[in-house]
Amino acid sequence: MFGIGMPELIIIMVIALIVIGPHKLPELAKSLGKGLAEFKRASEDFQRNIQEEARKSEEKLEPQQEAVTPPAEPEHVATAASAEHGPVAAAAPAEQHDAGEKKDAPHA
Repeated sequence: MFGIGMPELIIIMVIALIVIGPHKLPELAKSLGKGLAEFKRASEDFQRNIQEEARKSEEKLEPQQEAVTPPAEPEHVATAASAEHGPVAAAAPAEQHDAGEKKDAPHA
């Protein structure tokens, strides 16, 4: 932990015992433990909030990606052989009729 070995940790604890005193050291350790636990809890809550927001933004993007139209099919590329035959006319769009309407019936 932080590059501190066991001998250094023991020296720090002995100095803390001398400076703080044997009666207040357990109280200090208890409050330090509570502080670290609160910090850990806040850190986990922060990570959970970030992950939740990331998930929500991904859910918003999914419907937008589905709504995007697929790319158009590639156009026919003219080759030397097709250029000899002249330009190709586009196919006429098919007529649409209602199922109940006759083709030759006069309109009122």
